[in-house]
Amino acid sequence: MLHVRSIWNGAISFGLVSIPIKLVNATESHSISFRQIHTEDGGRIRYRKFCELEDREVTQGEIGKGYEDADGTIIPITDEDLSSLPIPTAKTIEIVAFVPADRIDPLQMDAAYYLQASGAPAAKPYTLLREALKRSNKVAIAKFALRGRERLGMLRVVGDAIAMHGLLWPDEVRAPEGVAPDTNVTVRDKELDLADALMDTLGEVDLEDLHDEYREAVEEVIAAKAAGETPPQAPEPAAGGKVLDLMAALENSVRAARESRGEEAGDHAEVQSLPQRKTSRAAPKQTGGKKSTSTAKKTAAKKTTAAKKTTAKSAQGQKKTAAKSTAKSTAKKTTAKKTTAKKSTPRKRSA
Repeated sequence: MLHVRSIWNGAISFGLVSIPIKLVNATESHSISFRQIHTEDGGRIRYRKFCELEDREVTQGEIGKGYEDADGTIIPITDEDLSSLPIPTAKTIEIVAFVPADRIDPLQMDAAYYLQASGAPAAKPYTLLREALKRSNKVAIAKFALRGRERLGMLRVVGDAIAMHGLLWPDEVRAPEGVAPDTNVTVRDKELDLADALMDTLGEVDLEDLHDEYREAVEEVIAAKAAGETPPQAPEPAAGGKVLDLMAALENSVRAARESRGEEAGDHAEVQSLPQRKTSRAAPKQTGGKKSTSTAKKTAAKKTTAAKKTTAKSAQGQKKTAAKSTAKSTAKKTTAKKTTAKKSTPRKRSA
């Protein structure tokens, strides 16, 4: 059970079923916060709240909220006024529809909350809604009121709990007009092949392994200054500029990505080895059980080299054997000639 202070208490309206719940934050910020100080002496800068009519400082308990009209008139609004609004969502998360999850534009996603069952009576209907969402593979779209405004929400299952994402209203999401390049650009298949190869080489990542390096760097700076040491300095920024050769940049990116993963990059990022596109732009996939093109070529080259060496050794051996045989044959012929010469030479008679 979450031991987090609830920020809203109410119920989920699921047709005629009412599920008492508490709304708690599903996320938390780990950002490092700073204080404003006087740079000359390090003194804290604080803000005091004054009433402009009485010209005096007021306490938090004396502060309320009000709406400023067009003519500057302030209309006081109390918490009681907001809690008794004549709308069904004032204290109820009202489910209005169930839709496939892919119908929700991620641009609409806002803050995330957990819906915690409030008390034993809520256990049965809470579980019923959770299991219904699981089996339908859908999410629930709901309306609720929080912090002075009505909001849109999306309910989905997370583990054994129901989570709710606040959604922006559709008219709060801007259209991406003027964002994309306004010039006609042609992308070649070879460039797409290299981009696909780079995506495959980079592979996937476990989001649990990612962490906030900026916060860690700030903590190191704070620790160094607290110890009277010189804070670590940032490395020299890499030389920027325009990408003049997109193909070369992609090839270098693929090579660097493979080297960072401990793979052999080869002499080049082989574009020719990728299959030619005909009707679809399916990316050439490389799984853990398959060897890369460069590795396969190197293996074939090694086998060819080994075969050549074996052939060379065999040829050398045959030459040596032939030479030995020729030498032996020559020696035998020479010996035979000498013997014949001795026999045919007449002996000299003594006088």
